[in-house]
Amino acid sequence: MTSSGCTVILPTYNEEENIGDMIGRLRRMYPNFKILVMDDNSKDGTKKTVMNLMGSDGSVSIVTRGINDKGLTASIIQGIMETRTGFFINMDSDFQHPPSALEEMYEKLMYGADLVIGVRKDRRALSFGRWASSWLAHVMANLTLMFRGKQMSTDVMSGLFGGRTVMFAEVVKKHEKEFERRGFKALFDLLKFAPNDIVIDDVYFEFGERHRGESKVSSKVIFSVMRQCGRLGRFVTDICVKIKN
Repeated sequence: MTSSGCTVILPTYNEEENIGDMIGRLRRMYPNFKILVMDDNSKDGTKKTVMNLMGSDGSVSIVTRGINDKGLTASIIQGIMETRTGFFINMDSDFQHPPSALEEMYEKLMYGADLVIGVRKDRRALSFGRWASSWLAHVMANLTLMFRGKQMSTDVMSGLFGGRTVMFAEVVKKHEKEFERRGFKALFDLLKFAPNDIVIDDVYFEFGERHRGESKVSSKVIFSVMRQCGRLGRFVTDICVKIKN
């Protein structure tokens, strides 16, 4: 592993309509970055699209994940472990996370931040249901971090974040079994188990709409985050599931 350089981790599941455009945009804007696609066994042409690009670009690679270990968080943490550069940045491939934000994120990592979090300026692109779920999940997550004596974030639910690879690979090694692997909020788990004194910085960005395809996020997100909040969260989740059923 080199002490510098950056790998962009792109977790995918059925992103055929977006992944080619995203990789093309990233390669033009950041020709020195590596791109690592962590594919969760997509059933469309995602893998074929990436492999076609790999034929002419050695900076692009793909990992097809184990069929019995599906989950967004599982994809992200495996991506961190697969990274061979000094830094990583995780982002979605549907353009809700703008590629333009990566320049400032990388600069902040280079100048000493251990973790840089993309903070959404305006969440009106979210439906009301997703906004309400995101707000409640954010409050619960930060309360959990506070009680654990960990650092909090103004957008702990963000899926756009980057960090020092060695530091967070160590976090994953020590606490992998405690992660909500089938969950959606890897950043929350990383903050829960990261050292108390890490240096965190923020980059603000405009949260956009998906270019193509349908969102795969549903009400399951709030239940997943509640499970991440410990025993009380799991207890409340079990009650809510029983009521719902």
